[in-house]
Amino acid sequence: MVTQANALQLQKEGLLNLSNLRSIDCSELKDFDSTVLTVLLAWQKKLKSEGQSISIEQAPEKLQVLAGVYGVAALLGL
Repeated sequence: MVTQANALQLQKEGLLNLSNLRSIDCSELKDFDSTVLTVLLAWQKKLKSEGQSISIEQAPEKLQVLAGVYGVAALLGL
């Protein structure tokens, strides 16, 4: 679950483990809101600053729609 209540903590944890963020399997992402985009974009920004990028695999349709609505789909490779 990714919501406004836990997004900042997830973001911080991810930034501490950048090597695990190069490829993110989102197939089990079921309960989330638009704050998940904030987390993914923060991770993408950090990786990009190190010459790397994020790869989001098996993104649920809801995530793809939200990314499109917010205009960040291309930034996340969705």
